[in-house]
Amino acid sequence: MAFDFLVPVSDKVLAHCELLPSQAIGRNTYIHTEKDGLPVLANATVAIFGVKESRNAYEKKLEKLDVSAIRLQLYRLMLGNWDSTIVDLGDLEEGETVEDTYFVVKEVVAGLLEENIIPIILGATQDISYPAYRAFDGIKNMINLVSIDSRFDFGIEDELISSHSYMSKIITDKPNNLFNFSNLGYQSYFNAQEEVDLMERLFFDAYRLGEIANDISLAEPVLRNAHMVSMDMRAIRASEMLLSPNFSPNGFTGREICAIARYAGISDKVSLFGIFEMENSTQSQQLIAQIIWYFIEGINYRIKESPYSRTEDFIKYNVPTGDDELVFYKSLLTERWWIEVPSIFTSHTKENTPALLPCTEKDYLDACNQNVPERWFKAYKKGFN
Repeated sequence: MAFDFLVPVSDKVLAHCELLPSQAIGRNTYIHTEKDGLPVLANATVAIFGVKESRNAYEKKLEKLDVSAIRLQLYRLMLGNWDSTIVDLGDLEEGETVEDTYFVVKEVVAGLLEENIIPIILGATQDISYPAYRAFDGIKNMINLVSIDSRFDFGIEDELISSHSYMSKIITDKPNNLFNFSNLGYQSYFNAQEEVDLMERLFFDAYRLGEIANDISLAEPVLRNAHMVSMDMRAIRASEMLLSPNFSPNGFTGREICAIARYAGISDKVSLFGIFEMENSTQSQQLIAQIIWYFIEGINYRIKESPYSRTEDFIKYNVPTGDDELVFYKSLLTERWWIEVPSIFTSHTKENTPALLPCTEKDYLDACNQNVPERWFKAYKKGFN
């Protein structure tokens, strides 16, 4: 069984927990220990585990990821007003081969998904996103993946999988379960024009760092539609990460990345959250702990709502645009917006029932000005091509 490969949390971390106040996360987490073994997963909300595999790193790692240090920072944070059960499964060490590690990651994640537990993966390198994505095989037919990253990570043709090319493998490998890929925070000078063109040809969504930094709320509808979120810590600016040479002067601030993590948690579709490419510095470990805190905080504010299930809680807007009519819905409870898109993959059982695509009030206002929202157009084209 794949869970047997998980290594217990270190005694050093457990000793630290004993000194924490009763309200601290570490005192309220069910932890995999040498003495007691794996925690019971029944009723768990989230399951944290580390993956120390780094052999496919684009830039070779000089030292192993110190997941214990991240735990020390996370465990000392105080619980919010939460109704979540947190378990810590420990860590996966490197397997005999990278493929062995990938296999175990896939099996562990699949086991958690089948139990409706949200995995929080702390991975040394972002190529771990590939086996995590493959864990959805047989569980969910079509996946929306959101990457928070300064790069698209398509790599070059025929390149072996690495932390800079895992997306090419996700796009091309069978079974092809990827319906949509969205990137939040890309920086143009890190991406070849061919990669930008590929995003356009595949009708994927890409938001530049400046767009999201100027209006962080643009990330909310993108994350509301995601099943899996992969965060590359190199999307954060170097000054937030203790000036590591592997990080860029430009990137998200700590406040912005925590807001994005909270949006990811609030999305009732997000079933997996991964944080990758971390540095072994106290400042970065503190920020990672706070990102996890905000993600769990978001989970506790999840509201399942659909215009198709409780029409009295929504306002419907019909907007004529040329020969067509766009249909928008606004929630009276959360003030979130959706737009109908015909004939794309949908979980609704009725034939020809339009799918609901999360959007913004600006999309509605643009439609009123006879400008078809770009997110609607891309979803429409994916459904018909």
